[in-house]
Amino acid sequence: MEMDLNALLCIIMFATACGALLLGYPVAFTLPGVSLLFAILGYQLDVFDFAFIGLIPQRIFGVMTNDVMMAVPLFVFMGVMLERSQIAEDLLDSMGKLMGRMKGGLGISVTIVGALLAASTGIVGATVVIMGLMALPTMLNRGYSPAVATGGIAAAGTLGQIIPPSIVLVLLGDQLSSAWQSAQLEMGNYAPEPLSVGDLFAGALIPGLGLVLLYIIYQIAVAFIFPASSPAILDDDEELDIMPVLAAFLPPIILVVAVLGSILGGVATPTEAAAVGAVGAILMAGYKNDKSKPLPVIIAGCSIVLLLFIGGIFDMRMGRDEIATMDYLAFGISIPLIIAMAWGIISSFMRVYKTQVIHEVMQMTAKISSMIFIIMVGAALFSLIFLGFDGDVYIRDFLTNLPGGKLGAFVLVMLVMFVLGFFLDFIQIVFVVVPIVAPVLFMMDINPIWLGVMMAMNLQTSFLTPPFGFALFYLRGVAPDSVKTTDIYKGVLPYIIIQLFALILLWHFPGLVTWLPSVIFG
Repeated sequence: MEMDLNALLCIIMFATACGALLLGYPVAFTLPGVSLLFAILGYQLDVFDFAFIGLIPQRIFGVMTNDVMMAVPLFVFMGVMLERSQIAEDLLDSMGKLMGRMKGGLGISVTIVGALLAASTGIVGATVVIMGLMALPTMLNRGYSPAVATGGIAAAGTLGQIIPPSIVLVLLGDQLSSAWQSAQLEMGNYAPEPLSVGDLFAGALIPGLGLVLLYIIYQIAVAFIFPASSPAILDDDEELDIMPVLAAFLPPIILVVAVLGSILGGVATPTEAAAVGAVGAILMAGYKNDKSKPLPVIIAGCSIVLLLFIGGIFDMRMGRDEIATMDYLAFGISIPLIIAMAWGIISSFMRVYKTQVIHEVMQMTAKISSMIFIIMVGAALFSLIFLGFDGDVYIRDFLTNLPGGKLGAFVLVMLVMFVLGFFLDFIQIVFVVVPIVAPVLFMMDINPIWLGVMMAMNLQTSFLTPPFGFALFYLRGVAPDSVKTTDIYKGVLPYIIIQLFALILLWHFPGLVTWLPSVIFG
């Protein structure tokens, strides 16, 4: 009877939390409130050991001292800085001019810029709103079909789920890492291979870029078959000055490559690479605010690249017993480079400080980061109480006894996450659902990197799917009244099909995910 009562309390607890979130109660209060309520109820029914409550401070301390989570505010800062300093707007304008003579060129530009913004911010709502405000009026004024315009913007805005480096992958990687360790210990493997955020970044790179390529191929096909829906925005006789285009396009590309390359190259951890991205965003904003004095920014940017290069080749630790002569030389070269970098950073910081851009960026970064961390604390409490009711045991028994074995369990988990994606934000799903189901799937011999990428792409598809997709609500909020909601639904349907095709492709060819991490990290 006790086992049945525990199982019932687990189901009611999870349903109550989801119901409260659907009713609009704040996540920060819902998760810990429901958890404590059921802990007290379970204690009164004599099916819950209140000693679990004593583990809460340890859980919170573990969350707040997690080195990987330090990357979250830094990546948020990078994305918000690129948005507030209007770098993204310049990038879209330049890409539009570069591809303006091509039918569908502006739509392709939106996809490329959306991918870059996604890699910088990783926040679906922010990217969709930014692209909707910047690109949608221009596309409609240039004669684009409302369905084609809105579909491309919504799809590009969700790329932040899958393209590294993004906050989604950082959070998902951290949760999967903990679940992977738990699953391996449960199976008796006390020295498991570690799973890192860098592994997930490497695994998501090929699927993410492949998705962008499929989007572009579809947009080219639409422009070829229905040219009136995706007209060119520039005449063939209009001259194009390539230098302003390169000036706007290259810095964000270099920034993303530097951040991602430093992680995949083993030069920096995700947290250290996020710091590089934050510094790079400050330099780009400083240049944007005063283009008449580019020297400090250029010198600082070159210094960062050289420091990353030197750090990747030479061992810069100076506390060793034996230090090679070349290491001493590299250390000596790095000192003036650090001074030059500091000069450029201070100069750029003063520029964004005078224009008060940094004020808005810091406030937004603090709001987003605090929201993420408070949800993490509440989710840690929720999962702890859930484990106190032996919820992990019931989930494991349920999934392992499903017809179809590993495939049946995987499909059910993906369907549940897909449906929850209609109503819950990715942060809530990552912190509430993933810790519960991931260990069970890992014990069925499912590759953790592949599972993480599939989950991210699944949520991305959910955020695009009518009528409840988050991206559709965000876009509807910034779209003009002339754009019908049905236009948005029609526009995103082809991209949903592309997403489902990509998921099926990754299911049949998991090497598309696992090959690059195996090459880079062995």
